[in-house]
Amino acid sequence: MSEMDDLAAFAVLIEAGSFTLAAQQLGCSKGQLSKRISQLEAQFSVVLLQRTTRRLSLTAAGAALLPQAQALVVQVERARQALARLKDDMAGPVRMTVPVSLGETFFDGLLLEFSQKYPEVLIELELNNHYRDLSRDGFDLAIRAEVANDERLVAKPLLAWQEMTCASPAYLAQFGEPLTPQELAEHRCLLNSHYSGREEWLYHQQHELLRVRVSGPFASNHYNLLKKAALAGAGIARLPSYLLQTELADGRLRWLLRDFQTRRMPMYLVHPYQGGLPKRTQVLADYLIGWFKRSGEALDRL
Repeated sequence: MSEMDDLAAFAVLIEAGSFTLAAQQLGCSKGQLSKRISQLEAQFSVVLLQRTTRRLSLTAAGAALLPQAQALVVQVERARQALARLKDDMAGPVRMTVPVSLGETFFDGLLLEFSQKYPEVLIELELNNHYRDLSRDGFDLAIRAEVANDERLVAKPLLAWQEMTCASPAYLAQFGEPLTPQELAEHRCLLNSHYSGREEWLYHQQHELLRVRVSGPFASNHYNLLKKAALAGAGIARLPSYLLQTELADGRLRWLLRDFQTRRMPMYLVHPYQGGLPKRTQVLADYLIGWFKRSGEALDRL
């Protein structure tokens, strides 16, 4: 036990008036409590108590130390109450950073829905594809595609998205629908310039890996621009499934080559490790996990 713990135990002992009652309050045995008082006396090289079978009495040194020990107990209790209020306090900001395409796609509607339910919580949302140090930069939550081996962070699975090959009905009416990945070589494909291998699209069927060289009239490192180009009939795109739920459901885009698997990527909800999240942060984290679960189930039904 630390010296501060022993000081607090001394204050509790004097308040209780007996080793038996104090040990019950502290959740230890009488022997353990007696040892802690002895350690405190040895630490300060004084005698704090005169022990008799009937009562405890303070020595001059004990009387001098008691107010300090009592003040320590009061400060610990105030700190505990302050942390409890922080955890229970729903009014205040929650700072969050998410990838640009994810935030632009549906975070406006998602957070509007959350704010209607919890109007006292202020969400400060940053759209950023770059890694942010959550503790250093003051963020409460983040959504990430990759989780580093960082003991300071807690990561919870949020969703697993896959790249979906898609095109508009207008494009397919003009150029036809590819039935195998190899046929993509004859089509106008919209390329993601974020990837160095943007002109090679990979597919799996059973245990076979298919590599297809593609080309097209437009490339961008921005998923939403590629989606807009596909909606305009400019070509065939490979886009994250989380971007396409509405467009696939209403028929503005069609999912191509469904029998051929593409890569699946997990996304995680991340927050700094701490004993317990403030209530407003925990409520938002729970809401996001539930929302993405429902969104994924809706996409699976398409």
